Amino acid sequence: TSNVSIRISGSDFFAELLMPKLAERLQFLAPKMRVHLVDLVPDSYVETLDRYEVDLALIPEASLPDWVESRPVFRSNFSVIAREDHPRLQREGLLEGDVVPIDLFCDLGHVLFSPEGNSKAMGDAALAKVGRERRVVMTMPVFSGVYRAVAGSDLIALLPTALAQHVANAAGLCVYRAPMLVPTAQLCMIWHRRHSGNASHFWIRDQIADLLSSLDEKPNAP
Repeated sequence: TSNVSIRISGSDFFAELLMPKLAERLQFLAPKMRVHLVDLVPDSYVETLDRYEVDLALIPEASLPDWVESRPVFRSNFSVIAREDHPRLQREGLLEGDVVPIDLFCDLGHVLFSPEGNSKAMGDAALAKVGRERRVVMTMPVFSGVYRAVAGSDLIALLPTALAQHVANAAGLCVYRAPMLVPTAQLCMIWHRRHSGNASHFWIRDQIADLLSSLDEKPNAP
């Protein structure tokens, strides 16, 4: 019977893989509740919790102040995406699910998800450990921009595996394995401690955690 509005901060990954399922569940279990997914601002998500701008945030695991509560929700691996019939991948004879050779991976241009416009991320740190680097030629503030740019060009990208598999057919993409070990990301739900005992918040946190649990992946072996 709750009629509260819940504001959730998260990337468009959650627009694709959480919100449709959450909409279906709320329709039957809490039809008066309103849920708003708002843009994730990585440098200030804790501040938005403190200023009452959002109730929950869905973020990679991070160090947090003591007034923020956190709950792990799923682990995400990363895969390489490229457009179907990519000429250089075809010349290599690669089939979907194969490992992209590291020389080719580093030579091709990459699209990087970065709301802040950074030119390096987890994939670059993983490459640096094996003494290599890639060519990031474009950054996008949303994941949908990443995979659409890849689908329309000969660029490639690292994308969360669950999202890559979810959009591959519709977007005309093939999914491959990276040539280096990219650490598995732990995604967490965070909220201000003042909401911990609120019945509506407690309930919606449980629903979100339950829906996201199906995305949980085993960590990559070192």
